[in-house]
Amino acid sequence: MASTELARGRPRPRPLSPHLLIYKFTITMVMSIMHRITGFGLYVGVLLLAWFLIAASTDAAAFSWFTAFIDSIIGRLVLFGFTWALFNHMLGGIRHFLWDAGYALDAPAREQLTWATTIAALVLTVVTWAIGYAVR
Repeated sequence: MASTELARGRPRPRPLSPHLLIYKFTITMVMSIMHRITGFGLYVGVLLLAWFLIAASTDAAAFSWFTAFIDSIIGRLVLFGFTWALFNHMLGGIRHFLWDAGYALDAPAREQLTWATTIAALVLTVVTWAIGYAVR
């Protein structure tokens, strides 16, 4: 039948596949996207670490530029975001490892684990920064 439709010059209708706008966004979907974004953010953070190491190994003027940036509001926000991205990406990796091992794949456990990693990443970030300010 398909060959006769093609012989008559009528192409077969293309199959319809769902687009992202058709799906209802779930927390696991959002966190999957965030896992990729935080992975990219970690690359940016490594550039910041490289800037620190280069500035520390050159001279006092270069290190003062780095220190001025880090001590600014924008620098603190970048560091806070990097810390959150580090914890979020790490816990997301652990969550995926558990899923790969076959744990927490059913609907309630899957979403509970996702919320737990999201909240734990934020808590670990705040605790890390609180300890950093307490030690200072």
